[in-house]
Amino acid sequence: MEAERAGPARRPTRQEVAAAVGRGLPDVIGPGLRVLFCGFNPGLYSAAVGEPFARRGSRFWPALHGAGFTDRELHSWEGDELLRQGLGITSLSNRATARAAELTSAELVAGVTGLAVKAERYRPGWVAILGVTAYRIAFARPTAGLGPQPDRLGPARVWVLPNPSGLNAHFPLPALTAEFAKLRRETGP
Repeated sequence: MEAERAGPARRPTRQEVAAAVGRGLPDVIGPGLRVLFCGFNPGLYSAAVGEPFARRGSRFWPALHGAGFTDRELHSWEGDELLRQGLGITSLSNRATARAAELTSAELVAGVTGLAVKAERYRPGWVAILGVTAYRIAFARPTAGLGPQPDRLGPARVWVLPNPSGLNAHFPLPALTAEFAKLRRETGP
């Protein structure tokens, strides 16, 4: 992870966001994490600024803090602090798109192989897939729900959380936070 900044990057222009199509993001990852959070893929705004969940108003950061994973609400540029708190971020696909629906099923399925390699190398306690739809497709479990799953990735157990995207209207922030808190209780202090 890059050195921490004191604040957010300059807001990208519309042209810069549009130009981020297909760009990737570096993982926020290290050995022995409590939880490695795994999204579908980077959004265009995040790819444009080079940080996960970077869009102002991202629900990931308040849900993480509200669930008790972090001692304060972190920001997208605080990857080192996230790692210090035993948490990391990766994606099934590292191809930025405007909407996750632009990913193919084959990309999601292929992403499991890379995720398994990361889990074996870094050995997190849990891998939390952020989105039941992505999990169902990627892991070929069409009836899966939220919560702990029977799959393992290396030594890591797998948990499915709701997608924190603001487009996921089924889960307002309090409900999203409650789901994150279930995993937090399972991971211990």
